[in-house]
Amino acid sequence: MRRVLVALCAALLAAAGAVIALGSPAYAATGLHVVGTDIYEANGNKFVMRGVNHAHTWYTSQTSSFANIKAAGANTVRVVLSGGRWTANSASDVANVISMCKANKLICVLEDHDTTGYGEDSAAYTLDQAVNYWISLKSVLAGQEDYIAINIGNEPIGNTNPSQWTAATTAAIKKMRDNGFQHLLMIDAPNWGQDWQQVMLANGQAVLDADAQHNTILSIHMYAVYNQASTITSYLDTFKSKGWPLLIGEFGWQFAAGEVDDQTVISEAVKRGLGYLGWSWSGNTDPVLDMVLSFDVNQKTTWYGRVFDGPNGIKATAREATVFGGTSTSSPSVPPSSPSVPPSSSPSQPTGKTCSATYAITGQWPGGFQGEVKVTAGGSAISGWTVTWTYANGQTVANAWSATVTSSGATVTAKNAGYNGSLAAKGSTSFGFLGSWTGTNSIPTPSCTAS
Repeated sequence: MRRVLVALCAALLAAAGAVIALGSPAYAATGLHVVGTDIYEANGNKFVMRGVNHAHTWYTSQTSSFANIKAAGANTVRVVLSGGRWTANSASDVANVISMCKANKLICVLEDHDTTGYGEDSAAYTLDQAVNYWISLKSVLAGQEDYIAINIGNEPIGNTNPSQWTAATTAAIKKMRDNGFQHLLMIDAPNWGQDWQQVMLANGQAVLDADAQHNTILSIHMYAVYNQASTITSYLDTFKSKGWPLLIGEFGWQFAAGEVDDQTVISEAVKRGLGYLGWSWSGNTDPVLDMVLSFDVNQKTTWYGRVFDGPNGIKATAREATVFGGTSTSSPSVPPSSPSVPPSSSPSQPTGKTCSATYAITGQWPGGFQGEVKVTAGGSAISGWTVTWTYANGQTVANAWSATVTSSGATVTAKNAGYNGSLAAKGSTSFGFLGSWTGTNSIPTPSCTAS
């Protein structure tokens, strides 16, 4: 953000002065979606965003940046757009941005920058105006849910009356859903994105609950407020204790004493499986925040090295989305709230191919739960698998990912998807599902047959 340093100084001057163990249940989603605290693709593959921000709205001619960002190792790019505070990005321009993201195998986070600093910056738009902008773009956004997330408004509230963030944000989410948007939604914190007054930390559940699709992730921006490791870890620990999905949507680097402790941001994000998106590729008024100067990949900066290189950097940790052909990483992995049943193998087949399955409850709330089944091949490679189990207490499966699941009375049958049936000897895969329960939610013993 071009005004970030001024805003952050203001934030620092001003700054002088019911806990949820499990996230809300996820619902069947069209594309990118939240399960527990993580983002998943439609096929059930966990996706962790690792990338950078690109100031497209001010540099629409710099289209080579998408290929250059991909070549640097990123799997995601957050793209700055404007609905009119700056030169508006038209529907055709946004469609071209999406095409460039897809061509370069980048997940695209589209953000409306018009809302930056509302309440403190007189030029800023409201979140409701931002939603109207997204509605005007719906024709080019619908159908792209596998490839894009919508960051409704960048840093939508400044340091003036940040408490207004909760009502404005919940209204914006509801309006997006009422207008038919199925996309993963991203919500920035107030206080110029830094939440130093902890409004988001106190009201995040209300915002998440406003989404009837339970497909919203919260985003923190870490700049000079987060200049000490303890401040960073404390904020992230509190978020984790609440069980809310979080992304580090922007952060800078410690180019001078008192600036953000970027290496702690990066290492803690990797440790916790959080996505991070550095600000920014190029084009800042103060080039200290440029990763490359003048959009020239031959002029890499210190900041480029700090965010792309190293054991926790983008090059080492980014994994391409499977929608583009990337390697599958996992299926939902919220820690089980009940112990898994030991693997139970089916009788040996004539081919000698066997498999075993374990069942775990990975999240539970009144009337509903999330489950995960891990399938492991025996001593020989297999080309397909079928898992069955029978519920004893009337539980039902509502929907599933990474497997085709059907029910007949109390018996549930799950067959592999097209991409995870072939397993090497001792290899494993997982699938997940959402279900309902009343009274008792006992764990069944699954059986597995292989082909």
